[in-house]
Amino acid sequence: MGIENAKWYVLHTYSGYENQVEMNLKMVFEKNNLMDRLYEIVIPMEEVMEERNGKQKLVKRKKFPCYVMIKMEYDNDSMWHIITNTKGVTGFVGPHGYALPLPDEEVRRMHLEKVVAKTDYAAGDTVKIIGGPLEGFVGKIETVDPESQKCRVVVSMFGRDTPVDLELYQIEPVTEDK
Repeated sequence: MGIENAKWYVLHTYSGYENQVEMNLKMVFEKNNLMDRLYEIVIPMEEVMEERNGKQKLVKRKKFPCYVMIKMEYDNDSMWHIITNTKGVTGFVGPHGYALPLPDEEVRRMHLEKVVAKTDYAAGDTVKIIGGPLEGFVGKIETVDPESQKCRVVVSMFGRDTPVDLELYQIEPVTEDK
């Protein structure tokens, strides 16, 4: 057992109970001596601009209302009963309410885990975009920030150079075969 056996699961909750479910799950795991199997509980949030009283305000809101993501080692039916009987949880998201781990691709797409990418890129390197709306475009790196795992790539669109901010895992080096 260990973190390499841990997978991400999605729990459905009552509306507005996401934070309560997070606290309740931590208490239930602690009470049942299962804290060594619980790695992370995430309620994905996003920042959006809202207009109130004629003023723009940046607010945080839940990306997936009524859902909580949990990374844990899940190995038996007793864990299913413990989790689904936690106050505020209506069940697992999966076939017939059974625990089905999220595929790795889905975990990456939802940004549940920080993907550590190759950071030996430098300004001026030619790269191909392998993820996101500009997939397939080729451009040159303008800046790299290894700390935040982000970079700015200049791509040519419609005859103009356009800077694009990307995550490092969304690019790959272009190898020039001669």
